[in-house]
Amino acid sequence: MTEILSQDEIDALLSAISTGEVDTTETAQELGEQKKVKIYDFKRPDKFSKDQIRTLQMLHETFARLTTTSLSAQLRTLVSVHVASVDQLTYEEFIRSIPNPTTLGIVNMDPLKGSAVLEIDPSITFTIIDRLFGGPGESIKISRELTDIELSVMENIIVRILSNLRESWSTVIDLRPRLGNVETNPQFAQIVPPNDMVVLITLETKVGEIEGMMNFCIPYITIEPIISKLSAQYFYSSIRKGSTTENFEIIKKRLDTVTLPVIVELGSIDISVQDVLNLKIGDIINLSNTKINSEMKVKVTDKVKFSARPGIVGPKKAIQITGVIEEFSDELLSEMKKGGED
Repeated sequence: MTEILSQDEIDALLSAISTGEVDTTETAQELGEQKKVKIYDFKRPDKFSKDQIRTLQMLHETFARLTTTSLSAQLRTLVSVHVASVDQLTYEEFIRSIPNPTTLGIVNMDPLKGSAVLEIDPSITFTIIDRLFGGPGESIKISRELTDIELSVMENIIVRILSNLRESWSTVIDLRPRLGNVETNPQFAQIVPPNDMVVLITLETKVGEIEGMMNFCIPYITIEPIISKLSAQYFYSSIRKGSTTENFEIIKKRLDTVTLPVIVELGSIDISVQDVLNLKIGDIINLSNTKINSEMKVKVTDKVKFSARPGIVGPKKAIQITGVIEEFSDELLSEMKKGGED
């Protein structure tokens, strides 16, 4: 509880101050030290909260994993990509921080308005080019602009990387990023005014033994319409929704395009290795276990699924499905039996 001074104590204190017995300068300094001052730059207002920065980091950690897999498969070498930092700064500071020349992909962020920038460090760029051109994947030490052929190669790489970006953002928005053009001079990539705030996702990238950086710069005005969705609560609730009807239809549509080998088995017979070695053109193998009117087995991959009879449709040989054969694995049958006993 605060102590209340009496009138005599107040008079004594005022008298001590007037005579100089109490130093008011030290008291003022002590009060100043107790104040916590937070520096705020009005030229660089914080547009993103800590929660939104964390959500962006989680989104791009998924993007980094997908990019690691896709680049490793394309370059036929070990590629490692992970998020190093997520920061907010002005666009001018970003432009000044990257080398010149470099590889800058201007990305259209449909359905969001505006563009973003994907910057790939020259050491990583030339390592990728050397690898794709049949080399061991060594980076050159000199700094130069890309040739027309090299630009075309890097455009294909950036397009592949952007497909991973769409998948990683799917929990927030159906993003459809498209590569506009590729620049090598940062001064030609003025997508927003210099003082506009951006979020910069820095990705540490390693291709073989060569290390470098990839930077993904998104202006605040581009993602402002969905800024409310960049929260951990929304992000995790989107994940917990699980399999929706829309996702089910997408998976089903993709499965419809998968090709499977279908094999029709006419018959079988056991013969010795010597007989196989003695086979020659014109020899006849008698399938003694198969009769003319017996049904054939139709296999999908290595599973027998149908029974059928042979026939002809026009000039082509064909089969007619006569029945469906359901095959259950031993594990599935045991589980079914357990369920029946319960």
